[in-house]
Amino acid sequence: MTLDEIIQSRRDTRHFTTDLVPDEVIQKALLAGHHAPSVGLTDATKYYLIKSDEIKKAIKSLFLDYNQKAENCTDDELQKLQYQALKLEAIEEAPLGLVICYDRSVLNHFTIGTVGSNEAVKYSSVCAAQNIWLSLTEQGYSMGWVSILNYYQFKQLLGLPENIEPLGYFCVGKPSTNYDNQPMLQQLNWKQKSEKPFVQEISAVAFLPTPESLRGTKQSYFNNSTISEALQQKIDNKTKPTGSLGTLESLAKQIGTVFQTLEPKITKPNMVVFAADHGIANHGVSAYPQDVTRQMVTNFLEGGAAINVFCKQNNIELTIVDAGVNYDFPTNANLISAKIGKGTQSFLHVPAMSKTEFDLCFEKGKEIVNSIFETGSNCIGFGEMGIGNTSTASVLMSILLELPIEDCVGKGTGVVDEKLIQKQNILKKALENYNGTNDLESKLAYFGGFEILQIAGGMLQAKQNNMLILVDGFICSVAFLIAYKMNPAVKENAIFCHSSAEQGHQKILNYLDVQALLQLDLRLGEGTGCAVAFPIIQSAVCFLNEMASFESAGISKKE
Repeated sequence: MTLDEIIQSRRDTRHFTTDLVPDEVIQKALLAGHHAPSVGLTDATKYYLIKSDEIKKAIKSLFLDYNQKAENCTDDELQKLQYQALKLEAIEEAPLGLVICYDRSVLNHFTIGTVGSNEAVKYSSVCAAQNIWLSLTEQGYSMGWVSILNYYQFKQLLGLPENIEPLGYFCVGKPSTNYDNQPMLQQLNWKQKSEKPFVQEISAVAFLPTPESLRGTKQSYFNNSTISEALQQKIDNKTKPTGSLGTLESLAKQIGTVFQTLEPKITKPNMVVFAADHGIANHGVSAYPQDVTRQMVTNFLEGGAAINVFCKQNNIELTIVDAGVNYDFPTNANLISAKIGKGTQSFLHVPAMSKTEFDLCFEKGKEIVNSIFETGSNCIGFGEMGIGNTSTASVLMSILLELPIEDCVGKGTGVVDEKLIQKQNILKKALENYNGTNDLESKLAYFGGFEILQIAGGMLQAKQNNMLILVDGFICSVAFLIAYKMNPAVKENAIFCHSSAEQGHQKILNYLDVQALLQLDLRLGEGTGCAVAFPIIQSAVCFLNEMASFESAGISKKE
């Protein structure tokens, strides 16, 4: 066969004969994979052969579990039935299993071709997979790609190291059908492949608009001693001893002052969770692999996370933002796409982001908060999700407060003992490696996270819109620190919802001279502290608006 014939006859195969795959066939195919393009000549692609029936059975079980989830994602009952009729794997039937992986640890050192995107390493392995497919086809064999799996469990089942990431499971064998010389999904009329590829010439440069700078944002609120005095008088005249409602009294006064009214009302509260990935996660600073960011965003969208539960409990609108997750979510997913990139670069060696990306973070954060404000919301909470973001936040805190990194680093997702020391050492080395300019913005761009900076921009805009700003735990408080450095007046609108179990958080609260509403040893993120604290905030508003005064109740005041 000619090369064109081999390419055209390659199929994603699901039906195999029982013929074994000779060693020389698979070795030739793997050598073809080895000759595929490899970014920076990293040789990051790794191969694992599966012949064990026990392992195949376990992988099949993982497939069936996620296949059920896929069925539930179909658009209607007819499509579900059509989906159920498809044969999407041959894990136990195929004589040989192949796991094609890429090694993330190559990013621990400078790698040519990865500065634009860490995913270039993954793309190299995809090229290897295609070469293997073509080689098998030329030899009369074929392969089927199974990606409907929980990849975290898949790695655990195979005992793969944390730095090894599988593309999926590949069934290998001699095909028992040619599917009428067309892709199986096309043969079964699931979807038709277009006859020709999409090709378009781009002949002019498209310039991105220059983001409007949020630095130096003007205050939208000027302190009004008259409204402050009136609120205090109203609070003191409630049927209670002066100061007996403690923090609720100061909270009620703050909210009334922000809204410039004696009868404040919280309308359409909205919790916004910004999610993004971090290049520093490639260096083992988290107890979880990076793909958990994507998995948790999916969990948010499916309503299964803690923040979903607490928002539903307290009637808070929940908004999910993809600020820079290393994954392409479906366009119909119920989230706001504000992706700056597929995760930041690792600031151990290179800047996390460019100056343009830095500015774009603030612009995106501003736009998101404005869109929520336009729905009639006057209260916005900020949450985050991103494997590796406690490391990013710790470094930013160290820079912003000029503290040793050891005073800022905590457990994050649960790293302890030697792993915690390793985390500290990596972050300390990253700070030592910095050789950029000494201005704050340059450092924030070098060490920042897409979600953290979008939150900072969003907080500044929430102040501009005169909204209540609910601040969650450690990471969101670091984002608030950034906003505070740019406009100290943002503190007037901020309610700090809880004091995190992360060691650096209380130091931030002390620096800002603020008191958190709750002390529950939370360190989950997601904005859960905001959602849990919200009923207390509502209680402050309710007592101010509804509790009787001494005069209205006919009760004598203290002499």
